[in-house]
Amino acid sequence: MDLKKTKNTSADTAKKYTKEEYKKFRSAVDDQLENTFHCSFETAEPYDMYRAVATVINSELQTKRWEFNKKRRAVEKHEDGKKKIYYISMEFLMGQSLKNNLYNLGQTGMVEDMLSEINMDITELYDLEPDAGLGNGGLGRLAACYMDAMASCGYDVTGFCIKYDYGLFKQKLVDGWQVEMPDNWLPGGHVWLNAREDDVYKVGFYGQYKEQWGEDGLKFVAEGQDIVEAVPYDMFVSGSDSEAVEKLRLWSGRDTEGFDMTSFNNGDFTKAAQENTRAELLSKVLYPADNIEGGKELRLKQQYFMVSASCQNIVRNHYRLHGTLDNFHQKNVIHINDTHPALCIPELMRIFIDDYGCDWDYAWYRVINTISYTNHTVLAEALEKWSDSLVKNMLPRIYMMIEEINKRFRNDMEVKFPGDEGKIDYVAPLGDGMVRMANLSVIGSHKVNGVSKLHSEILKDDLFHDFYLAYPEKFTNVTNGIAYRRWLCQSNPELASLLDECIGPEYRKDAWKLQGFLRYRDDKHVGERLTEIKRDNKIRMSAKIKEMTGIAPDPDSLFIVQAKRLHEYKRQLLNALRIIVKYQGLLADPDMEMRPETYLFAAKTAPNYFMAKRIIQLIYEIGQEIEKNPRISEKMKVIFLENYSVSLAETLMPATDISEQISLAGKEASGTGNMKMMINGAVTIGTMDGANVEMFDAVGDDSIFIFGQTAAEVLENFRNGYDARKCYGENEQLKAAVDSLSAGFNGKDFKGIHDYLLQPSYSIADPYMCLKDFGSYCEVHERIQEAYEDRPRWNRMSATNIAMSARFAADRSINDYAEKIWFTKPIV
Repeated sequence: MDLKKTKNTSADTAKKYTKEEYKKFRSAVDDQLENTFHCSFETAEPYDMYRAVATVINSELQTKRWEFNKKRRAVEKHEDGKKKIYYISMEFLMGQSLKNNLYNLGQTGMVEDMLSEINMDITELYDLEPDAGLGNGGLGRLAACYMDAMASCGYDVTGFCIKYDYGLFKQKLVDGWQVEMPDNWLPGGHVWLNAREDDVYKVGFYGQYKEQWGEDGLKFVAEGQDIVEAVPYDMFVSGSDSEAVEKLRLWSGRDTEGFDMTSFNNGDFTKAAQENTRAELLSKVLYPADNIEGGKELRLKQQYFMVSASCQNIVRNHYRLHGTLDNFHQKNVIHINDTHPALCIPELMRIFIDDYGCDWDYAWYRVINTISYTNHTVLAEALEKWSDSLVKNMLPRIYMMIEEINKRFRNDMEVKFPGDEGKIDYVAPLGDGMVRMANLSVIGSHKVNGVSKLHSEILKDDLFHDFYLAYPEKFTNVTNGIAYRRWLCQSNPELASLLDECIGPEYRKDAWKLQGFLRYRDDKHVGERLTEIKRDNKIRMSAKIKEMTGIAPDPDSLFIVQAKRLHEYKRQLLNALRIIVKYQGLLADPDMEMRPETYLFAAKTAPNYFMAKRIIQLIYEIGQEIEKNPRISEKMKVIFLENYSVSLAETLMPATDISEQISLAGKEASGTGNMKMMINGAVTIGTMDGANVEMFDAVGDDSIFIFGQTAAEVLENFRNGYDARKCYGENEQLKAAVDSLSAGFNGKDFKGIHDYLLQPSYSIADPYMCLKDFGSYCEVHERIQEAYEDRPRWNRMSATNIAMSARFAADRSINDYAEKIWFTKPIV
């Protein structure tokens, strides 16, 4: 096939615009520059231009949202089967908005042309926008991908979250040690936020509830509560080539009384500011440390603050439109993204019963037929539990609701499993002095899903097995998906251009069309273009790395990437051990013939997760030691990229040759980084875990490299008494690598990690079986690196991965949710 070797730098297709459209847009930008930022178009600095263009785009989105609202209200009021979707999540990792909105609105080319008049590049504007600090990792990025997909597919959705002033944190590596710095994203990000002072809700904490009899029967009246105002800020989310514009509503905390002027005038300045500061603290930072009581209390407060404001908003909107709650469950979907929003269940019961006078059975039927729940983890420590005393003290009425749910649920379970007190105690929402949020989520939802086929089976067979026995119809699967337009069309415009030439641009709207690219996997010229495009992306990533670290990797080296949250089960440590073996081999034979290798890691971890921080430091120091040896560093580089973010990933994913997806089988729910690298033509080395299983099914065993134990084998080996020291003693290379941890790297010893791998004093040595899977991992790495040197074979694998990534589009995931869980259809 004869292909043009043009490099498309624009993210969207060449959408034409009229002179009138350009004139109108340019006039709006000129007005912003002159009246808001006090400069002219010709004298504007890039930051002024970014804010002006973003303000104009935000205004366009507001107008589109208003038009969409008119249409969807008419549809939702009068048409059956089309519901309003509410997606509640503690995280929405939105990334940068300008680039995404310009692409979705088809205005990238127009803005590029406008900026060219003053020799300004559009990437200067993109680089000035901070990533919205509303999330941490996969959970938040998934929520953002789904907002994008729902808009593109024409559903009506409102997302709910908190307007975190500082997000998670900005990661700084100091001698390899993660240090958390404030992530102050609002100065550049506030342009996308639209305050709604007319739609404020009150949220109450603590106090007492007293019984009060009246004409309508028994009422519970709150006294002595701490009241906080939830102030909404709306961020609009556009869809690609779609009428729909979705709303992400972010709640900010504010004291109801405002500033304490009396205390201030009396000279008590600290007290004057204290109340407002306490309210504002609710929306300061995502995930305060929960290893101290104050942190736990603040986390629970944040969750109820978000949930209460959101539920009040939802019920109020419905009642205004329909004038009844009879059809609440027929017109609304409330989806809780993991257990953080689980208090939706008792909070909706509180609103229905206390504020609208409903009886229990009427309210409960509407709650369980409205709410659905996605589980994102099988790790016991990640299934939230709160002490009874904390919930009862902070949220007394909510605790009453949970007690009643617990009582009625236990009665129902006694009918299903008579006399089996152990089983009933295990699945009850209250037990062992704790409120169990995962159990509450399952009980209060009509559907529960995992996020990959394997994960959903583990939920049924293990984690929620007793629930499954009682309510098998509740459980289903929706495999995760990605916003492929962002991760392919915007992040890798050269590859998108090649796809346009080969299969036409229809895949930009319908991801299934990507499968047509399979026809070209043996095309020599297409393969050569894939190689060229990958190298161009590696050059771009190398320049980015040099800017960040001062080190410029060779773009002709093999880019081996592991980019995901740092956790023991994701096994960055396994990767590090193999790197040590490779490094030791080069020390023994510096003249070893090999293609240069660049190992790229990117990850944040929780501030109080000491072992994960030590693993980050280990990887960093290995890289630093290698860099000091010129003969080694020309063949091998190990780089830990600081402050991993969506915008950094948009450069990293297209540059990846080998995607490391090496979690212990049975531990990773799904993963989405694997999909983002896959759609950009990377080849995966991974275990049969999470969505890797479905990727294997999609591409076949000749286009993915699988190693290690299966989930069933992992369970069996643990049951039989896993002996890490035996694995250590049977492999000389592994033994040397583990022993080197005590001696250390770059002047720092890592004896703690050595002991973690070998000493049973850590409850179990090597709890995520790095040593068990090490030999298989090294063997498959040799095979994948051999395959890389066979260019026709590698290009065939790359093309296959691109084509078969179609099934991992978020559009498919959302349509699955709509069909199997929400029972709704698009509005437009």
